[in-house]
Amino acid sequence: MEFISILNDVLGPVMRGPSSSHTAGAHSIGRTVRSLLDDEPTRIRVTFDPSGSYAPTYVALGVDTAFTAGVMGWSMMDEDFSLAVDKARSSGVEISFTIDPLQHSAHPNAVWIEAESQGNVTLLAGADSVGGGAIRFTRLDAWPVHLDGKSHDVLFEVMLEAAGEAEELLRDALPLGLSREEGDASVLLHARCRTQPGSVLLEQMNGLDGVKSVRYVPPLYHVRHGDALFSSGEEMISVAEERGCSLGQLALAYESQLLGIPEEAVLAEMARRLEVMEESVRLGLDDDRSDMLLLKPTARSILESESAGKVAVGGIHARAAARAMAVMHACNSRAVVCAAPTGGSAGVIPGVLVSLTEETGLAHENAVLALLAAAAVGLIVARRATFAAETAGCQVEIGAAGAMAAAAVVEAGGGSARQAADAAAIALQNTMGSVCDPVHGTCEIPCHTRNAVAASSAFVCADIILGGYRNAVPLDETIDASYAVGKALPAELRCTAGGGLAVTPSARSIQRLR
Repeated sequence: MEFISILNDVLGPVMRGPSSSHTAGAHSIGRTVRSLLDDEPTRIRVTFDPSGSYAPTYVALGVDTAFTAGVMGWSMMDEDFSLAVDKARSSGVEISFTIDPLQHSAHPNAVWIEAESQGNVTLLAGADSVGGGAIRFTRLDAWPVHLDGKSHDVLFEVMLEAAGEAEELLRDALPLGLSREEGDASVLLHARCRTQPGSVLLEQMNGLDGVKSVRYVPPLYHVRHGDALFSSGEEMISVAEERGCSLGQLALAYESQLLGIPEEAVLAEMARRLEVMEESVRLGLDDDRSDMLLLKPTARSILESESAGKVAVGGIHARAAARAMAVMHACNSRAVVCAAPTGGSAGVIPGVLVSLTEETGLAHENAVLALLAAAAVGLIVARRATFAAETAGCQVEIGAAGAMAAAAVVEAGGGSARQAADAAAIALQNTMGSVCDPVHGTCEIPCHTRNAVAASSAFVCADIILGGYRNAVPLDETIDASYAVGKALPAELRCTAGGGLAVTPSARSIQRLR
């Protein structure tokens, strides 16, 4: 039942930095735990596996803060978001984070949650943060489940003899899907629905003989109402050519049809996310707003030096690179950014789009279409691979962002969908094998300069394709190869801070600024 959406999976969420897998994903896991408890929590224990990526980075990247805010029902936009753990404990919630081997999942961003509510509801749950802020719950008490926040979910546990009647009730909810897990004496029925089940239906379910529990979990994201227009890069190009439209226009139609919302609503939401990107550039260029762990801000200095002719060459490439770094300054200072497609790669696309709008006169509506073109490439990456560096290295975060940005430049330059896909492919081909090696476990070194280089490279890749280069390996195959290479990387090179630059003597000797 998995579906890939621009607003759910590619250019979302709007979040606080520094990492979408760690902060946005953890916040969504916490929100889902709160829904499952259906009450205020009193005790929570969160466990990370010592061999995963959360164990060495959960403090530096704010997993504990984000999970706590989510389970307490607090927004990531709250100004005192960073105080969530202390606030929860001061309100009487017993909350702890531990590191122990996990049995329920091999995902590097796996967590195990034990929780209890004021109404004495207890919960055991296993969940994974799977990249770009997306999540999935894999265990609920003794049951295997699949909860991803993309539907209205009803979890109905009944005694075996009542399962037939319970299934009939759930079918009345017209679910997108209905699954059944059978135990020794009871059954867990899971209905994934487009709309919230009515109160009458929930009352009927609770009144059924043999009911052990009824849990309703509201969606975290947009719910699917239609079918996807394409599911591969080649299909994407073919549909665009059949319709005679650009890649940005096709992405707009895709999202409107998939989510069952007017194109105007999609454009409005994309415009809002573009505004978040523009604001994150402005924030990052304000040195007084910087509060990074390892780096002092330099983006403004680079822009000023370029303007004064103090750099070797300069140009829009250098200015885009500086703006990309500015967003990473903001992201690592816990400001609000748009995961594009992740927090660790949040600077690339804003750096490119702000440079296009401010320096080439690109109209706002065309900038939104360029952002949609970038998202179309992200849709294919999300479907065929992942946005989690913990799974496949930096090539699926900053590398993917660079590919998306290259498509955006082609769209802004009036190129075709095929040219946009080819520019994305060669961008990704040139980041293949890129490791994720965050110094001190945070998204500052080398993430800032990698965002800068990817933003600059997006213009080169677009110009090469528009100038006549013929890409030999299409986007689908490039993504598949990149994903295979990423999965072949050892765990030390996949966001655990256990290899690469992170373990060099100079990196280890860097003193934290706070």
